[in-house]
Amino acid sequence: SAMKDILVAFGRASRSLMRRDIFWHLLWPGLLAVVIWAVVAFMLWTPVTEGLYAWVSGWTFISGWLTASETTAAIVLVLIQIAIALLIVPLVYVTAAMLVATVALPLMLEKVARADYADVEQRRGGSNLGSAWNSILAGVLFLIALVVSLPFWLIPGAGLLISVALTGWLNQRAFGYDALMFHADKAELQRLRDDWRPQMLLLGGGTALLAYVPVINLVAPAYAGLAFVHYMLETLRRHRLKYGVTVLDADAGAAQRKLP
Repeated sequence: SAMKDILVAFGRASRSLMRRDIFWHLLWPGLLAVVIWAVVAFMLWTPVTEGLYAWVSGWTFISGWLTASETTAAIVLVLIQIAIALLIVPLVYVTAAMLVATVALPLMLEKVARADYADVEQRRGGSNLGSAWNSILAGVLFLIALVVSLPFWLIPGAGLLISVALTGWLNQRAFGYDALMFHADKAELQRLRDDWRPQMLLLGGGTALLAYVPVINLVAPAYAGLAFVHYMLETLRRHRLKYGVTVLDADAGAAQRKLP
């Protein structure tokens, strides 16, 4: 079942991160992203808070309430501050995820694949350039969706749900490609990401929740990348066996090309 396979991927990712040569790659993207956004938040907190308050005050249906009651104005200001604080989490995450996808994950992938998926033939359907382009596009789309969703963040609880949904989408978009880029051929890379998108979204959403767990959130993006490596390489292994293609076969490339 999908849930069982996802839990297996989580278990394998947890085992991989205990390795010393992988743990550092798990840690530095999150730490760097936190430092970047802590500096930005420190410098821009007041102007951003005041700017958003002025923007909300301009909404016709709210401006009357704000001028009529100091209490309402104070509540709206607090909601804006909470929304900004919540907003920093996905911004830290997307920054760390871009660092993971373009730098850390390709380095971790080689080590994990050598240890756990040596039987899966590498057909190099993707590339580091393709990974970088895919990651940048995913990050830009994520930020656009985040900006469009901003008015809903003032609704208590909505910000968290939107953030988890968008981060789940980001995970499957960025890490789904990276996990397969060395091992899948071009057809497999496209086909598996299309056919397994619901399961990838479920895995992406599950790892997105870790972004809100203190301390663990530092390693959440890299952990998500590792989970996708294990999930997608196991899926690729099964895909080849299912279609009668031995995992390491001299004729594997030709047999794969004959698949419907």
